[in-house]
Amino acid sequence: MMKSVFLGLALIGASVAIAAAQAVSGQPTDSETAFVKNIQGDLQTRFPAAADAEKMGYFRFNNVDKSGAISYANLNWQSTDERHPSQLWYSTDGRLLGADYSVLTSSSPERPMMWGIDPRRWISLPAHVHYITVDDHGNLSYGHYVLAEKFAAAGGNPDNPQPETLVKLGVVKSASAVKRIFFFPALWDVQVWVIKNPNGAFAALNPLVQTSMGSMH
Repeated sequence: MMKSVFLGLALIGASVAIAAAQAVSGQPTDSETAFVKNIQGDLQTRFPAAADAEKMGYFRFNNVDKSGAISYANLNWQSTDERHPSQLWYSTDGRLLGADYSVLTSSSPERPMMWGIDPRRWISLPAHVHYITVDDHGNLSYGHYVLAEKFAAAGGNPDNPQPETLVKLGVVKSASAVKRIFFFPALWDVQVWVIKNPNGAFAALNPLVQTSMGSMH
């Protein structure tokens, strides 16, 4: 979830889109209420725990962020309807917190107008290659990425990324250190809390969620 925001904040183009999204109240508007209610009921029923998401093809790919969320993706970046989020986020104890929905910028050059969501809520995320590493003891490390342009400049194919390119870039010592690598295409992304949030379903933080530091927002 919020990993996408933090990635975007490091990139000038995406930060402009994020600023536009943050200018909108976190509370759903009248036109957004039905969407929020629908996904809250549906996703909590189908994906209440991280294990449920994994059974349906989602996998963890990021560290817990400052909102207390850990992101899981299924590599289906075009959300066709409310039942198909591109990401689900869970607490450190595996409880469902929220979801990301995404639309490829290649199919929608402008901010999407879907499900009654204020278009300003959709943030633009650039194409990049994500990878998960593993050490000699089998411990996984998350949250690594290389921008698609940099990956391609090193001779790699972002659409079909291989660990050898990461070795060439010097970000890993060997291809065997890469547990998983995948392409995260350029897309529009909207983030929604599935659990109750006094700040609103579209707010960046939730005061009811405990962070990894053991404090409340």
